[in-house]
Amino acid sequence: MDLREWQSSMTKGEQNLLLLESLIASNEKFYVWCYDPDGGFIATSCPAAERDVLDRAFRILGGADKLVAYASDSGNTRPQIIGSSIGMQWALSYESDRNRKLIFVIGPVFYAEPLERHLRVGLRSYTHSRENAAWATELIRLLPQLPVMSYAIFTRYVMMVHNTLTGQQLGLDALVSGETENTAQLSESALQRDRDRVYLSERAMLQMVRNGDINYYGVLQGSIRLSPGVPIRGQDPLRQMKTSIVVFTTLVSRAAMEGGLSPEVAYALGDSYIQSAEDCRDSGELNALAHAMYHDFIYRVHHLRTNPDYSHAIQKCCDYIELSLDRKIRTADLAALVGYTEYYLTEKFKKETGQSVSSYIRYAKVERAKVLLESTDLSIRDISERLAFNTVNYFIQCFRDTTGYTPAQYRRRFRKE
Repeated sequence: MDLREWQSSMTKGEQNLLLLESLIASNEKFYVWCYDPDGGFIATSCPAAERDVLDRAFRILGGADKLVAYASDSGNTRPQIIGSSIGMQWALSYESDRNRKLIFVIGPVFYAEPLERHLRVGLRSYTHSRENAAWATELIRLLPQLPVMSYAIFTRYVMMVHNTLTGQQLGLDALVSGETENTAQLSESALQRDRDRVYLSERAMLQMVRNGDINYYGVLQGSIRLSPGVPIRGQDPLRQMKTSIVVFTTLVSRAAMEGGLSPEVAYALGDSYIQSAEDCRDSGELNALAHAMYHDFIYRVHHLRTNPDYSHAIQKCCDYIELSLDRKIRTADLAALVGYTEYYLTEKFKKETGQSVSSYIRYAKVERAKVLLESTDLSIRDISERLAFNTVNYFIQCFRDTTGYTPAQYRRRFRKE
């Protein structure tokens, strides 16, 4: 059934979706599909000539199974990107109305121009039967019609669709991408990227590992948006992604050793993740593995750097501060977190850490400001606002008191190194 033939029975969310589809630039068109929670096809905006081939691609490449798992999770309120072994990507969202739950699929898209010889290699494991071989031939024939867009553009469209369907107002940080951000191969245009910015971003990302900084999510996302992988061209798209994960794991394990993790643990852990990457069957699994690996190494270093003399309550406060640098942190919030009075907490915090609560918070925010100054082009005002300082002047004063430099001086000094 065509989506436009379905209008008489459509919910408000579905009608909004058609409106949204009409606003998407014609050179960035992608298809929208609707399935029931069991994976049964309902409707699509895809032309009839391509419909059967692309629906079958979604099923054969594992998308339908992931859709059913997504639909069965009653607590799931976020969109999710799923991948495949040939670099083809989709996004899942939902719309609930009239006592029914519909699953919407956006895609397929490629993040890089798909090459026929690469896809033939990637599709070999699916073409044992004559029927599937014919399907693979048709899929390759359709390649010129399939959308190619950057990860950044695709994710923004995904969030627009999801928010239109659900009425939510989620940002990009709510997107689940195989439980992490994309690490697919680079597009041709991405090869022209600003490599100085990429270097600074990657340097900041690895510094998070060395520091055991558990508030790493934003830095990791920023690095991936600039450079989603190692620009290696090969015959197998999945092999390219695995190469990126191997390089990423190697860099992270070395940074963890610099942060204090023993070589025995770091090497063994890195080898384990690399072997797991080799065993992955599609991009979704690789994405989830990359996030789990980065998270694992950071938390191991974090635990090593945790002061053993801190009580559980004070360590809990310190962790809360690290995870809340983007908002104002009140002593009353920390006291409520651990069940102390404000007076008792301030006394205990000063006794164990050697700093007042406010001094500790300022220091932590300055340390995060260093990362942002090193790895982004955000203005001093933007960084001040992002870290919830009262004014820009107060931010500059705190930064200078802590480092001996103004934020602008620190950035210039760092960029010259």
